[in-house]
Amino acid sequence: MKNLAVLLLVGTALAGCAAQGGREPSYVPAAPVMATAPAPVAAQQTAEDARLLTLVDSAFDEAVARSPEFMTSLGIRQDYGRLDDYTDAARLEDARLSEAYLARLQAEIDYDALTTDGQLTYDLFKRQAERSRRNLEWRWHDFVFSTNGSPTGDIPAFLINQHRVDSVADAEAYVSRLREVERVMSEIAANIRTQAEMGIVPPQFVFEPVRADAQNVLKGAPFDDGEAGTLLQDFTTKVEALSAPPAEKSRLIASAREALTGPFRRGYDTFFAAMDAVEPLATSNDGAWRLPRGAEYYANNLRNSTTTELSADAIHRIGLNEVERIQGEMRAIMERVGFKGTLQQFFEYIKTDPQFKYPNTEAGREQYLEDARGFVAQVMAKAPEYFHRLPEADLEVRAVEDWRELTAPVAFYNRPAPDGSRPGIYYVNLADMTQVLKPQIEGISYHEGAPGHHFQIARAMELEGLPKFRRFGGYGVYSEGWGLYAERLGREMGFYQDPYSEFGHLSLELWRAVRLVTDTGLHAKRWSREDAIRYFQENSLLSERDIVKEVERYINWPGQATSYKMGQLKIVELRQKAEQALGDRFDIRDFHEVVLADAALPLDLLEERVDAYIAQAR
Repeated sequence: MKNLAVLLLVGTALAGCAAQGGREPSYVPAAPVMATAPAPVAAQQTAEDARLLTLVDSAFDEAVARSPEFMTSLGIRQDYGRLDDYTDAARLEDARLSEAYLARLQAEIDYDALTTDGQLTYDLFKRQAERSRRNLEWRWHDFVFSTNGSPTGDIPAFLINQHRVDSVADAEAYVSRLREVERVMSEIAANIRTQAEMGIVPPQFVFEPVRADAQNVLKGAPFDDGEAGTLLQDFTTKVEALSAPPAEKSRLIASAREALTGPFRRGYDTFFAAMDAVEPLATSNDGAWRLPRGAEYYANNLRNSTTTELSADAIHRIGLNEVERIQGEMRAIMERVGFKGTLQQFFEYIKTDPQFKYPNTEAGREQYLEDARGFVAQVMAKAPEYFHRLPEADLEVRAVEDWRELTAPVAFYNRPAPDGSRPGIYYVNLADMTQVLKPQIEGISYHEGAPGHHFQIARAMELEGLPKFRRFGGYGVYSEGWGLYAERLGREMGFYQDPYSEFGHLSLELWRAVRLVTDTGLHAKRWSREDAIRYFQENSLLSERDIVKEVERYINWPGQATSYKMGQLKIVELRQKAEQALGDRFDIRDFHEVVLADAALPLDLLEERVDAYIAQAR
């Protein structure tokens, strides 16, 4: 609900892909392999292209300057001691800014004088501004806090992973941000109460885990007599690494303690009070249809998440067909390994047999991380056979911090800093190793790490000459579609060596097909939370814990879950189209360059780029 202009001028916020950072990377990729083939529709930039680039970059810069948190994620130390403005007035001003730049675009830029690439930038900027206008109507419908994430967890994660302390001034800015939490939580609490007055309250299941994660932040010193809590420990570690006199370090740590026990703690108490006030109004765990004008809201979310005009019914049918197709492939593997029984019984066998589990210990968690790093490394070694160019940014595999495990996804990617100071991070939630399945780790690593999100998101940030809103923005259907396509690409690269790992890969694709069915079921067909959980149990390999987290995620975030499969299906369709048209002249590296070289695109514009590539190659 914050900074609408940043989210929309920069592009659709990438699901689970906010910039994070911190420790040195555990894996350093080889030097990038430069493209040998030019972009298929590239053209010499004209004077009008240059004017357009200046205009849209100015729009980006002005929007980003209104978000201290986003500036920090980009490595910009402006307003380093501030957090964002979370008020509705700020969102309305963001929308005004978007409209002003759209008006300038249409008045000042001659579309016909642009190159093809320039026209693509023009079209994307115009679309995003128009989407900003459309989404403004629904700005109150997205929950302020949920089991997908909460400001009480997001702000500590932001400070720990993004706020660097290289000087005394940086440390003082960190303390200033701790104090800012009181103002931010007051604004967030006002938003929570306003939503409740409109009849928009989070589901019942949200309150307990969000409250528990927030209380975890308040454990340890200086809040009690225990060891240093999460934030004080982070701040102390960063300050102790400074080249400063001991007395100065002691002063800084004392000021952090005062900020945490004072304005920071008061901010959290304000948040708790707002939660407590609206929790009695949370009488349902149902989907978006229960909200005011819920059907219209969901239709708008589907349009945003898929960049298509497909109805919920159409997406539901696609999901059912994909579930049937993938389960057919899974039964073939079941026969190969000689299992006697139904597919559901095979699911149960894999979910319960100890050979498919890690020990629920620190050693088991570390083994998962090492295995994931190994899968990433084998991709990097073979990637030049499939890609003309690899990202320059480093990639690290990390476990989600224990204080935010209850509201963190199963796995996700956080993009690197543009200046190289922070690597791309593939995060995994290892809260309960009894719920982690070994056969699925390989596919998850290809999706969240390489050749999935890291190859697309980090690569986009490194594209020279591309407008900033395209380099740092995106479309969920494109990025998540690419991530799911990357899981499939692992088969072609010679991975998934044993049948159980291949079955695990198919189970991940099935998971995304089930998402199409359950998301539309929950929000358009009025399925209950229990209906969706039951469908998942009967049709997927996910663990019980992950099934519940998934279904609750869809209830909190209507439509987003449809982006994965819809995007993957389009990329696969376009590749088959290119293969059929070009025959022996088809080169997988060229196709991947076409898909990745323009950064994230809505599906119809991606198809136009692939069609142009085919025409030129022929």
